[in-house]
Amino acid sequence: MSHLRIPQVGSIVVGMGAAATKADAKAATEHDRRARTLAQAAVFSAVAAVVFLLTVVLLYQGVWLLLTGLAALVVAGVGAWWFVSRRGVPRWIGAAVAVAAPITVIVLYTGDGFWFDSVIVVALWALALACGRSALRIDAARRAAALESVPAPPLRHPVLIMNPKSGGGKVGRFGLVEKAGALGAEVVVLDTSQPQDVEGIARRAVAEGADLLGVAGGDGTQALVASVAAEHDLPFLVISAGTRNHFAMDLGLDRDDPSTCLDALRDGEELRIDLGDLAGRPFVNTASFGAYAQIVQNPEYRDSKSGTMLNELPDLLTGDEGAEALRAEADGDRLPRPQVLLVTNNPYGETETLGGGRRPRLDRGVLGVVAVHVEGSIDAAQLAVLGTSSRSVTVRTAHEVRVDAEAGTIPVAVDGEALNLEPPVVCTIRPGVLRVRVPRDRPGAVPEPVKVDWRTVGALAVGRTGTDPRR
Repeated sequence: MSHLRIPQVGSIVVGMGAAATKADAKAATEHDRRARTLAQAAVFSAVAAVVFLLTVVLLYQGVWLLLTGLAALVVAGVGAWWFVSRRGVPRWIGAAVAVAAPITVIVLYTGDGFWFDSVIVVALWALALACGRSALRIDAARRAAALESVPAPPLRHPVLIMNPKSGGGKVGRFGLVEKAGALGAEVVVLDTSQPQDVEGIARRAVAEGADLLGVAGGDGTQALVASVAAEHDLPFLVISAGTRNHFAMDLGLDRDDPSTCLDALRDGEELRIDLGDLAGRPFVNTASFGAYAQIVQNPEYRDSKSGTMLNELPDLLTGDEGAEALRAEADGDRLPRPQVLLVTNNPYGETETLGGGRRPRLDRGVLGVVAVHVEGSIDAAQLAVLGTSSRSVTVRTAHEVRVDAEAGTIPVAVDGEALNLEPPVVCTIRPGVLRVRVPRDRPGAVPEPVKVDWRTVGALAVGRTGTDPRR
């Protein structure tokens, strides 16, 4: 009798598998339908905004109003450049111009009755962007769900290093020490009254049998412990207890409640991601050269970030020292002498501005490179109008970035930490060396698109799927 039950059980299993496959296919079809509908709405709204604007311009002779708006944007960009690159009276003239230009346009539009038409155009375009982003997010979520997840093995001796002052005291505020202890983790609380060898603490934990290393602290501390974890092929746990938590954000972790990151200890999965390397020092986010890196060196920066930046930027942007002396190459290609150079562990997603945004993936095996060189007011105006498409900005990927200078040392900000290194400084990428253990439920696992790729939206609108997320 027993041998007769085997095919019955097998048929049940096959039937369950077929049902699951049908359910998955139905869910995928529903995702495709929603993405297509939203993409079609985005395309329709975008076309309507353009047609309406052209109609108003042609029928009501609004060409001069349109040109006035563009001119105001240029003038505002010039004013902003004067504000950051000058001191004294010229600085405040620049600030006044940057504020007055858009206000003047609003007044002109209102007085001419063009404001109502402008509101309609802006509303249609905003709707187009909202629908486009939603369509891209649904498409990205569908493709992310199709990626094979790696179950995390059970843990015997996880060790977590916590900085009690990080993020304004999040470790104590969220009870991270107690919650981690209840989950079976050994917790090392750093003594912030004196310098701590965080990397040495991590190495001692490995020597004593730790099978996971984790950090509740800033991105700089995360990078040091991550390097030790990668060296010993141990899983690494990120706890979003820092101030900005850029690394945690790109991993999709909850930055509002760092205690949710501890869920990975009992029910987690592993991701294989890359690690940046700068002259032998690891970085999980960015290595910055030029103006920002020099400003970070100032002891006053921690207490007055905005004041220190405004005080030092004129010399760094228009002087002959500092950022102007940098020479940089990306995979052997010479970059325009950058005033600001940002090298990232995997590239950030496309943005219209230089705000950064998020990295959609951390496993592409390439560095992101953003170099900025502004020579004067004209370049500043173009930057204000075109953003990252401006000739002043170089955006690319590379496997190696080499930075050199005539000076004896080069200021570098590595994950926010200030360093001075001897030139040349070489940045590389270490593909797939870090095993990151994350909770199964990650609220930000699929990043919100920052820039709408209209080619992809158009493809979704006619029923095609999006592009490979690794590209």
